[in-house]
Parts: sequence; structure tokens; C-alpha cells
Amino acid sequence: MTIIVTGGAGFIGSNFIFHMLEAHPGYRIVCIDKLTYAGNLSTLARVMCDTNFRFVRADICDRKAIYKLFEEEHPNIVVNFAAESHVDRSIENPEVFLQTNILGTQVLMDACRKYGIDRYHQVSTDEVYGDLPLDRPDLMFTEETPIHTSSPYSASKAAADLLVLAYHRTFGLPITISRCSNNYGPYHFPEKLIPLMIANALNDKKLPVYGEGLNVRDWLYVADHCKAIDLIIHKGKVGEIYNIGGHNEMRNIDIVKLICKNLDKPESLITYVTDRKGHDMRYAIDPTKIHDELGWLPETKFADGIKLTIDWYLDNRDWWETIISGEYRNYYERMYGELQ
Repeated sequence: MTIIVTGGAGFIGSNFIFHMLEAHPGYRIVCIDKLTYAGNLSTLARVMCDTNFRFVRADICDRKAIYKLFEEEHPNIVVNFAAESHVDRSIENPEVFLQTNILGTQVLMDACRKYGIDRYHQVSTDEVYGDLPLDRPDLMFTEETPIHTSSPYSASKAAADLLVLAYHRTFGLPITISRCSNNYGPYHFPEKLIPLMIANALNDKKLPVYGEGLNVRDWLYVADHCKAIDLIIHKGKVGEIYNIGGHNEMRNIDIVKLICKNLDKPESLITYVTDRKGHDMRYAIDPTKIHDELGWLPETKFADGIKLTIDWYLDNRDWWETIISGEYRNYYERMYGELQ
């Protein structure tokens, strides 16, 4: 079995590669990554010498490069993590999100059609559903919830999902789609909420929180997400969408305060900044379908997962300290100003 994993030098993709090499030692894993700002080759250092692993630097929008790789590897399964994924960046520059998230998906599926594939799996997001009101905790996203996007990022992911479904209906491409809630865990790029707060707190810097920090997210430990995708690509029904949620709804401000507590840092570091444009208020995933059909449930409680995550960042300072520089630093200052 050969599996192509796109975006494998990123956060969730790399964790998925680690999971698959451990869970399926006979599989060959081929990683494609463009190595943009969020793709970090050092993340994959532990598997680069594995005989069942190959890394290829390529852009999924590069049809010639993708076709060449398919000719060389004859993959059985493609799992597409490759995406521009930060909402703030999509507001700054929507075009790159449309190119990678939509056109890149098309190139991958065209390659699957041309060279044959057992399964194409699209990793999507709960953000395609829009948001939920804070005063209706009974409401959750199901696979039947209408798409209602709020940002160029979520719109590009929704468009890709629709394209994947169209390729299944029109061309009979064997596809599945998963839509996950917010992930957290090791190797999370430090522009996202949890790693940003951990890194800043460790350096006694201000902790920028949008608005009043009342936005609610459903948090999913990345290892649990990887296990769910493993199940879907092996046992999921072709043509289906599966929601993957963590059953861990928390307000942003409460997460930041929890990180301060775990690191013994004062809450006075918290600084409220102008809210994001079109900021979704609440996400909540109903994972009943994947539980009923495939037997999956999240295994990691948030209290345990956040401790594991904080410990990882404490033990791997070289990894994230190297990242917080250059292009990322320039972006950070544009978004949050000169916070010290």
C-alpha cells in the first residue's frame, strides 16, 4: 500500500505521517509539501531516514510535478492536507488560498483519475458550516448542516469540498471528506492560538486575544484526528462526509487563562486586540456519524491534551524558536503590532 500525503510537513499532516508509519509499518508513505512558511522540513526529521518514507518538495498546483510523482509511485490512496489555513492570512491575501485550496485539489483529483486510485480523501474543516450562536449550546454541526462560509479561507475549503463531491458524482472518483474541529498538539505552527499563547507566555510577552475572547471552539487533539482519518480511508463509505469533533468546547479566553495557569504566568499578560473581521462566534461538531459507522470517539480529554501540548513545547523550544522569526515575525507585527 502506497499513500501520498500532501502537506505532510505541516501540523496535522506530519502527525498523520507519524501515526501511519507506526500503525501500518508495511505501508509506503510519500509526502508532498511545497514548504511554504508553515511547512517545516525539520518536523519530519525523525522519519526522513525511514525506508518506507519519501519526501518530495512540490506544489500541488504543479500538474507536471504531480503527474510525474503518480507515474513513479502508483499510489493507492491520496490524503490531501495541503492547504493555506490561517483565516487572518486569507483576509490579507485571498488569492493564494483559492489557488492552493481549490486549484491544487483539482490537480490532485485529475491525477487520481488519470492514473487510478483506490481512495482520494479530502481533509476539510468545520469552518465551512459558518458559526453557531453562543446562546444555543444545543446546536451542533452535522454532515447535513448547510455550508455558510465566513472568510476567504473557509470559502476556499467549501469550494474544494464541492469540487470533490462533483468529481465523485461526475467521474465516479472514489472519495471521502472529513471536516474537523480545531486541532491542537505537537508541531502546531506558532501563529495559531494555543502555540502562540504558549510561546509568548514562555517569553513573558503579551498574549493577544481577539475581542473579549468569548469565541467558542471545539478542540480536538491531533492524534485523535489522525486515528479518525486512518479509519475513514480504510473503512469509510465512498462518497461520504464525516465530521470529526473533540467534544471539548471552550472559550478562547478560558484557554489562554488555562495556559497561564499551567505555565505559572500572570493573567496580566493578556492583551485584548481589535477583533478579526467576520469572526465566527462558535463551532461545535456532532461526530455521531463517524462513531456509529466506524466506532471512532475522541480519546483525549482537553485537560490531558493541553498538558501534553505544553510539555511538548517546553521540551522542543528549538523547533518553535527557530520559526518565530523572519517572514512570520513580519506578519505577526502587521496583525498585532509591536507587542513586547
